Amino acid sequence: MTPIGKPSTNPAAAFDFRDAVVWITGASSGIGAALAKEACRRGARTVLSARREGALNEVKRDCIDGGTPAERVLVLPLDVAEHAAMPGAVARVVDAFGRIDLLVNNAGLSQRSLCLETDLSVYRKLLDVDVLGQIALTKTVLPVMVGQGRGHLAVTASVAGKVGVPLRTGYCAAKHAMMGFFDALRTEVAHLNIRVTTIVPGSIKTEIAHNALSASGAPTGASDPFIEAGMEVGACARVIADGLAAGMEEIPVGEGREMALLDLKRTDPVGAFRTLEKVTADLLAGRPFLVG
Repeated sequence: MTPIGKPSTNPAAAFDFRDAVVWITGASSGIGAALAKEACRRGARTVLSARREGALNEVKRDCIDGGTPAERVLVLPLDVAEHAAMPGAVARVVDAFGRIDLLVNNAGLSQRSLCLETDLSVYRKLLDVDVLGQIALTKTVLPVMVGQGRGHLAVTASVAGKVGVPLRTGYCAAKHAMMGFFDALRTEVAHLNIRVTTIVPGSIKTEIAHNALSASGAPTGASDPFIEAGMEVGACARVIADGLAAGMEEIPVGEGREMALLDLKRTDPVGAFRTLEKVTADLLAGRPFLVG
């Protein structure tokens, strides 16, 4: 669980969860659900958003069972691809809790298909959900944070947002875009006392592979060995929360050899290219090496 490399830490970006209003998208399962429970455990007032209201209510029940009063958890169904719904959603959060201290843009889809076989509609959907949805919600929340004089924005990117890996051309494009957008946004909003954190997970044991888009756009419905052997999602949430609390502006989180790709791409990009070509050969031969 030790972060790879030398993550950027800014004491001014440290985040205090106690009584903060934390809004998490993609909170119905996986990293989002685990981070919601961790935020509640640390004393935050938490907003849970995703498309599946029933699953969000289950996460809320888990938070209540963990000791959080029901009135401190708001279930707010939201499809990040529906931009027109965002102003109303932001208004509901402000009406309920008076402010938004941390927005975690965590909603997203992955992919498991070769470029040669992938329909263009798959790329459109990945960009709509993983990129434009995050940008649209961030732009809607930003004026609230400017008005209250401070705030914190975070995005769940991926190792695939730093390194190009096979079967994920669209996913890599989307996650690279998110890294670029939020790194650039950081430079624009620092003077407004708004902080930005990028989260860079590797393989985390979630349903990400089951829900990933196949070449046709249908969910694959299957996991893969490296996701199954990935970091437990609760441990992942603790690393993320600890990183936010410490003021880390980029938080790598994961275990296993794919995390070493972050350093390899930085120190020896050509070596990273050759390594990932070998990964593709292994995949085509039925010997998987997969990155979340």
